[in-house]
Amino acid sequence: MKLITWNVNGLRSCVGKGFIEYFAKMDADLFSVQEIKLQAGQIDLNLDGYEQYWSYAQKKGYSGTAIFSKVEPISVSEGIGIEKFDTEGRTLTLEFASFYLVNVYTPNSQRDLARLDFRIEWEHEFRAYILSLEANKPVIICGDLNVAHHEIDLKNAKSNYGNSGFTDEERGEMTTLLDSGFVDAYRQLYPHRTDVYTWWSFMAKVRERNIGWRIDYFLVSKQLSEQICDVEIHDHVFGSDHCPVMLEIALS
Repeated sequence: MKLITWNVNGLRSCVGKGFIEYFAKMDADLFSVQEIKLQAGQIDLNLDGYEQYWSYAQKKGYSGTAIFSKVEPISVSEGIGIEKFDTEGRTLTLEFASFYLVNVYTPNSQRDLARLDFRIEWEHEFRAYILSLEANKPVIICGDLNVAHHEIDLKNAKSNYGNSGFTDEERGEMTTLLDSGFVDAYRQLYPHRTDVYTWWSFMAKVRERNIGWRIDYFLVSKQLSEQICDVEIHDHVFGSDHCPVMLEIALS
């Protein structure tokens, strides 16, 4: 199976910047997007051969997730069962015969860390939700996790230490999640590869100079780890401040 995740930072905007062309070219089985920034009825996507599943934030023009699937799921669920998180449309889960796919847009702790406590509470509740699924069958988590896990995952680690997305607390929560039974699919295959990122600031020439962060992931239950075929970071694809990530995995 081919899976893609992409924080589109406004789906309507991204559609005007090549989203449909990339979507068609990739011909993925499951295509997950985050930060759609729209409400029901605000976009009409003609994606022939795909079912569309949406989770909208209550706040207009904010957050939200969607999955476009060639394969009909057994079940679809929004959120993690906690209202203060679920109103932001951050999680969408599709159940298939042999696995769950969880599309997630993790809360940003904000530049001044004003939302760090909210973020850490989210991490605890999200992990509990994931482990409740994993008790039934393997899980694939994809999306914008808003954290660079290790120094290798961002260009300027020393100067960003303690900043949003690179605090000890956020990095520790990622470690705890992985230690609970998951692998970072990209790092499993390419543990030492450097200068590979999925997000760049909109500041002038930052992306051109590849001053980025790797904050978009596929995390896979360890029991599926040997079935990972490849992971590609499509940093040549524009249309958002993030780029798409593709996972190929031997699943039916």
